[in-house]
Amino acid sequence: MRNDRPAVAARRIRTGGGAETAPSPGPDRATWSSPGLALIAFGPMLLTGFLLHPNIASFELVTEAEAWAAEFRGSFAFHFAHLIVLLTAPLAAVVGVRSMRFTHGRGAWLVFIGGVLAVFGAFTLAVDKGSLTLVLTAFDTLPDAEFEQIYPALQVLLDRGGWLWIVYFLACLPLGFALQAIGLAKAGVVGRGQAALMALGMATLFVGDVEIVTSVGAVLMCFGYVPLGIRELRGELDAARAGAGSSLSAPDPEAAAPAYPICGG
Repeated sequence: MRNDRPAVAARRIRTGGGAETAPSPGPDRATWSSPGLALIAFGPMLLTGFLLHPNIASFELVTEAEAWAAEFRGSFAFHFAHLIVLLTAPLAAVVGVRSMRFTHGRGAWLVFIGGVLAVFGAFTLAVDKGSLTLVLTAFDTLPDAEFEQIYPALQVLLDRGGWLWIVYFLACLPLGFALQAIGLAKAGVVGRGQAALMALGMATLFVGDVEIVTSVGAVLMCFGYVPLGIRELRGELDAARAGAGSSLSAPDPEAAAPAYPICGG
């Protein structure tokens, strides 16, 4: 009878008493399919949020409450665009954590440190968009007469008053992903060109709310992260990491033994 077991279950494992046991199954598909989808969706979601911004062609940073109010007052596109960017925060966290598992040995520390920074930056992104975007949707429901009275409150938000200084740690997001891109290139997981696209795309986030610049950066991110996500969906990244890890370890004499099926013949 022909054995139809997957290849991963075809090797014999010997115990001290000579008995044979079946090896543990390989990683479940969900362990790499979900992060793969996050890697693919990360860049396009950021790009969508940036492109939907009403003043995408403007190179000026808004610093006055009146100008900010004119930008978001009654603008569904403004609020929806920022909501999409907010929803990328958990994706960014998944990408940062999962990327830590792509390397073994060379470049691993850079990827780990970058991942920690990226996850903290993703948390800060959620804080930034939650406090400076969702709050505005509540203000937007006020009548015009009452709305004009909250300009001082808007100015405090715009100036990052109080404990809102924490949103300046948003810089950890592009810095962390840039370090991860360098580490992934050093480990041979991605090529230098792909790593450059990832790092340069992330670097555009340092300019702040200049959507025409960050949109270009998001396009670069798509070219950098989408191919990585496709490889993750195919299971190629775990296989490459396992291969790298086995090449660094001492040879196993049992590994040379021929593969035997567990049952059937």
